[in-house]
Amino acid sequence: AAGEPDFDTPDHIKKAAIQSINEGKTKYTAVDGTHELKEAIINKLKRDNNLEYKLNQICVGAGAKQVLFNLFMATIDPGDEAIIPAPYWVSYIDMVSLFGGLPVVVECKQNFKLTPNLLESKITKKTKWLILNSPNNPAGIVYTYDELKNIAQILLKYPHVNIVTDDIYEHIIYDERFFTIAQVEPKLYDRTFVVNGVSKAYAMTGWRIGYIAGRSGVVNAISTLQSQSTSNPNSIAQAAAVEALNGDHSFLKERKKTFKDRRDFVIEKLNSAPGLSSSIPQGAFYFFVSCEGLLGKSTKSGKVISNDLDFTEYLLEDYLVAVI
Repeated sequence: AAGEPDFDTPDHIKKAAIQSINEGKTKYTAVDGTHELKEAIINKLKRDNNLEYKLNQICVGAGAKQVLFNLFMATIDPGDEAIIPAPYWVSYIDMVSLFGGLPVVVECKQNFKLTPNLLESKITKKTKWLILNSPNNPAGIVYTYDELKNIAQILLKYPHVNIVTDDIYEHIIYDERFFTIAQVEPKLYDRTFVVNGVSKAYAMTGWRIGYIAGRSGVVNAISTLQSQSTSNPNSIAQAAAVEALNGDHSFLKERKKTFKDRRDFVIEKLNSAPGLSSSIPQGAFYFFVSCEGLLGKSTKSGKVISNDLDFTEYLLEDYLVAVI
């Protein structure tokens, strides 16, 4: 039920954290992250995504969730609209709503992907944000280069719309190549905010390090907010994140193969189960399963399954299997 890999944090990353403790790096750091970590993030974005940033365009927070929260706190005024393609990670809705924004949920019925026509139909004068998450939680969809290019052509027509790309599952991808939208369409660079972190790829969910890259004025506002809330992220976790981004990445290939083997096993079992069906996720480590074929049926105890919640309760109560 938890969105995290079951692998351990790689040893070379843990050793870097232990070394930082032994060297006394246990004090406050700069609010928006150490110089070393921000340099590592800049190098990563150039190396992996062909995107160039300066130090004042980077802010490190306690996980990608915090930097997303701070981004919306810094930018959303009451009545601002944020377009959120569905299915979506549950926190987007609450974050936008908390600051008086209006979530505009777009039901993406064509392979769970946002299309240019759908996007354009939802843009208004009040649209401030489009949230893109690829690979996606929970459907596992991945936007191709061409799909992002087509979405970008719509966005170029509406210069008041900003884009935040939640790229946290970047390295957990199976059948496609990863692209982020500012990489695909450089004209959107100034309006795009890239959010990522070390949680998923490096199995570091508990270390709580995420980051955002984007326009310096907004990033500075995020840092200011953070200075009055949590202040800097954990100093030891930051040292570990430097090693994660700069160090050996060979373990990713083996772990991705393990995830893919599990995916192929589970999809075969799910789609052979009467009443259940799922598309094949192209990235992340979730299945977005339809139980429509079970609605109206009764359990052994006589309870009627009227909706998805009934089915999840049935699995939990009768078989001790937790699903969301």
